[in-house]
Amino acid sequence: MAVEPVSLWQQEHTFKEYDFSSPVCLCRNPNPKSNNTRTARKGSSSISSDISSSTDHTPTKAPKNVATTEGLDSSTRTLSTPSPGLILPSKSSSLSSPALSSNGHETNSSSSSSAPAETVAVVHSQPGTHTRSRQSKGHHHAPIDLLPDHSLLQIFSHLPTNQLCRCARVCRRWYNLAWDPRLWGTVRLTGELLHADRAIRVLTHRLCQDTPNVCLTLETVIVNGCKRLTDRGLHVVAQCCPELRRLEVAGCYNISNDAVFEVVSRCPNLEHLNLSGCSKVTCISLTQEASLQLSPLHGQQISIHFLDMTDCFSLEDEGLRTIASHCPRLTHLYLRRCTRLTDEALRHLALHCPSIRELSLSDCRLVGDFGLREVARLEGCLRYLSVAHCTRITDVGMRYVARYCPRLRYLNARGCEGLTDHGLSHLARSCPKLKSLDVGKCPLVSDSGLEQLAMYCQGLRRVSLRACESVTGRGLKALAANCCELQLLNVQDCEVSPEALRFVRRHCRRCVIEHTNPAFY
Repeated sequence: MAVEPVSLWQQEHTFKEYDFSSPVCLCRNPNPKSNNTRTARKGSSSISSDISSSTDHTPTKAPKNVATTEGLDSSTRTLSTPSPGLILPSKSSSLSSPALSSNGHETNSSSSSSAPAETVAVVHSQPGTHTRSRQSKGHHHAPIDLLPDHSLLQIFSHLPTNQLCRCARVCRRWYNLAWDPRLWGTVRLTGELLHADRAIRVLTHRLCQDTPNVCLTLETVIVNGCKRLTDRGLHVVAQCCPELRRLEVAGCYNISNDAVFEVVSRCPNLEHLNLSGCSKVTCISLTQEASLQLSPLHGQQISIHFLDMTDCFSLEDEGLRTIASHCPRLTHLYLRRCTRLTDEALRHLALHCPSIRELSLSDCRLVGDFGLREVARLEGCLRYLSVAHCTRITDVGMRYVARYCPRLRYLNARGCEGLTDHGLSHLARSCPKLKSLDVGKCPLVSDSGLEQLAMYCQGLRRVSLRACESVTGRGLKALAANCCELQLLNVQDCEVSPEALRFVRRHCRRCVIEHTNPAFY
């Protein structure tokens, strides 16, 4: 495909290309006689580590393995490229992690070797010196060059972040289109070996060129799984992205309370925050004594609606109390495997966050019936509740939920061995809009409880009874006869006959049956 050569304008108006695996600056080789085929091949796949720092703008000597072209200007010129080389894996890269596009789509990029990740630099020569072999006298253009700008923008909007940066290196027109602010509402970075701090710094620097020090277009930053991300990277986001609405740093275990404080203090529009796996985070607040001067204009309330703190093992009752008092607008809260939380924490949650619709307390083994009583104070708002493997929960706590949460749609009580048919009966009578129920590994749940469900919750779509030893074919037949919308039934490790399973299949043709009975097929 014929492409427009990189112009001198592009070289003078762009910033340096960075290699986030080793900070380097690429320069043109001042020696015009180094046009060697072998050297050119080697220069496109590796970068010498002895080149000057990425922050040094002075000309340096090019490494021996950097490709050059016959007839280059003998003066040394620093190579400037339109895009930061943040996610350009070389042929020797071992990374094959998915790269996600700026509009939320996910793509995969793979490599064939197991060597460390490295940035591939493409050295552009001056226009007009070696383009005769690529362009004929008639100046033929590739078909894609005939597309109007709005069509190319539509194509670019589906590209991942790394590919969009590569497109900016093709020609002057693609450079202008690739850095169109409309394409940079979202930035997604992935990879365990990626220098995420440097990548964020370079990207925000480029996006802040039109509006100095502030990027008004970037609303979503997703850096899940970037283990090298630290507080410095989030400080850059907090300072440069005041319009940030969504931040995901799942699995970035180097993040601490200080970085989270910076983000929530400087980004008043933040609504979605995913901190799952950030084990150092113990609190989200705006009242740290050392940083009171950074309190935002909107007062001492954080506008977060969605908060995921799964696997934040250090979170305790006092931390959750602070979160609840500073985030009264919470509607979705996930606290899976926060094993230090107790019933006292849920009391503060119900007191300060009355709008919670989805709450997950799975594997919070210190939560019991008193905690469910506090959760029930959310009354009509609660739609989703997960208390899986909370072994202290019994029928007493389930009665509170059934009495005060009539609009409950989803309940996961898997592994709550104290739950019996009585608790299930209260739930069925008080929550007729229930759509999904998981009572797997509850040995005291039997056919009687299923018959109550079939009578009052006829809109059930997903039911899991895995390892419920007391369930037989009678309860399954009652469900199939009354719950015609059933889409999934899990009866693995249950003593049910093939005849009962065939009965379910005849009455619920759309139902997927998960079983371990070899006689049923």
